[in-house]
Amino acid sequence: MRDHRTTTVLAIAAAALSLGLTACSGSGNGTGTKDEGKGSAAQPSAAQTHADGTGTAGSSGSAGGGTAARPAAENGKNSGSGSGGTRAGRGKSTAQAPACAAADVRVTAAKADETPTAHIVLTAKNISGHACRLYQYPLIAFGDIHTAKDVPAVAKSNPGTPVVLQPGDPAYANVRVALGGAHEDNKVVGRFNVNLFAADGPAEGSVVVSAPAGGLAVDEAAAKTGYWTYELRNDADEF
Repeated sequence: MRDHRTTTVLAIAAAALSLGLTACSGSGNGTGTKDEGKGSAAQPSAAQTHADGTGTAGSSGSAGGGTAARPAAENGKNSGSGSGGTRAGRGKSTAQAPACAAADVRVTAAKADETPTAHIVLTAKNISGHACRLYQYPLIAFGDIHTAKDVPAVAKSNPGTPVVLQPGDPAYANVRVALGGAHEDNKVVGRFNVNLFAADGPAEGSVVVSAPAGGLAVDEAAAKTGYWTYELRNDADEF
């Protein structure tokens, strides 16, 4: 009996040892593998957070999240800065716009809708690539630029501030060329000169303007000009 019990105990012990070894082997290959897998999943997450703060690391993560998120934020800042810069740049260019030179504008003349013609409208269009200022009024010479009588300006037409033209923008000036009807002092003009003002007085150079078809019957004694304005205004530009 003693031998039988001893044999039984030994068999039980061997079985327990075998189970223990099997469990240890399973833990190393299964649980350990799973833990290692968890570690692999968790480890990049920590690395991602450490790398860019967006939970992204590695090439696939960068393409998916971090790189897209960072440029989006940067683009937002750049866009805001760009818009601000653009607005500021425009404000600056407007505030510091130089006086329009003769080469900066194209001046044309059109007869007013009246018979006989007593008025024309001058249009000055900015053909330069930058903003410029039209100061005061057109300096008109109906004849030789050195000897022609100055055409005086009408004070009520003064808008109070210079006209700032962006590239492509026009400005207008109403001009009385005669009182209407035939007069012994009228002279027919096929073209005439227009000079511009700088900030401190008349600018250098002038623009040669072609008269409307048929020419203009000009009475220099009656001629007057309005100031440059963004658009012609009733009353202020009627004279």
